[in-house]
Amino acid sequence: MTERIHVTLALPLADELHDELRDVDSRLEFTALTSAQRRSYRGGRPLWGGYGDVPATDGESPEEAAAALEPVLQRTEVLLCNPILPEDLLERASGLRWLQLSSAGIDRLADTSIARSELTITTASGIHAATISEYVIGMMIAFAKRLPDAIRSQSESAWRPYWPAELEDQTVGIVGAGNIGTRVGLVAKAMGMRVLGIRRSVERRMTGEEAGDPNLDQLLPPGDLPYLLRESDYVVLGTPLTPETRGMIGAKELALMKPTAVIINIARGAVIDEQALISSLKEKRIAGAGLDVFSQEPLPPESELWGLENVIMTPHISGGTPRYMERVVGLFCDNLRRYVAGEELVNIVDSERGY
Repeated sequence: MTERIHVTLALPLADELHDELRDVDSRLEFTALTSAQRRSYRGGRPLWGGYGDVPATDGESPEEAAAALEPVLQRTEVLLCNPILPEDLLERASGLRWLQLSSAGIDRLADTSIARSELTITTASGIHAATISEYVIGMMIAFAKRLPDAIRSQSESAWRPYWPAELEDQTVGIVGAGNIGTRVGLVAKAMGMRVLGIRRSVERRMTGEEAGDPNLDQLLPPGDLPYLLRESDYVVLGTPLTPETRGMIGAKELALMKPTAVIINIARGAVIDEQALISSLKEKRIAGAGLDVFSQEPLPPESELWGLENVIMTPHISGGTPRYMERVVGLFCDNLRRYVAGEELVNIVDSERGY
């Protein structure tokens, strides 16, 4: 490791977060890319991705930004960024050793040379637990209390009393019981629910007490997915998108669910066969779906999901929070301390598992 460690910040950060980073270690030298540099183009493609085309606000022309970016990349050892990166990053940043992503998943990098390289990649897994668990519980409450029906009645000035359901004594099945799933289990147990969880590393069915996880009534191996689907009143998908999980919920799996059950997807859209889901919802073979992610984003206007009254949709915002970058930087600071000390980093991606 060099005496000076050059860290490039390819995400916009508040001044106090820059101060937090600088306080980690005096050997760290930070370069924050300007908005023009983050949005600069080469060959018609943006180098640093994001949602939409955000114009530069710092007065740099695209040509000036691109020219200034190259020497920064050449000396970069550590890079903080989102997962939308140029394919030729490794050629241009030959000294890059560690990539800290602001996302929990790496599916956007799955087919790139970056994912296939020896580069150390770490994710922001774990920072979304509070906000996404709140989202999941909110979805469950919305379906149980039929809030979409109430909103429709309100918009029509119509008084239509109904009997809402309870969550107490209902079963929630969590497919992918990691940081987020465990937090969902914590809140669900506090509401008197029965909690089942599937975890990739588990080889046999066990109680939560046996597994050392008091937030789960049962912890299941992946092969117990049919059991979880049959037992659950709410199925929560929180698994990473990998070759193993792509399309894991299809027509056969949906047919195992109760006709009164709701599926909630905060993982990735491709985990579900979307057309099979639409068919199940239209034919009322399941009661509803709460969807934050879709096979194509933005969701095309011609998608039948828009018109289904037993669907609640949001535009991939379940992990969003005003504190997002604060949490990313907190995790990054911890990892920077570990990096300087030569210790193992948190959230290192296993290329074979895909997360």
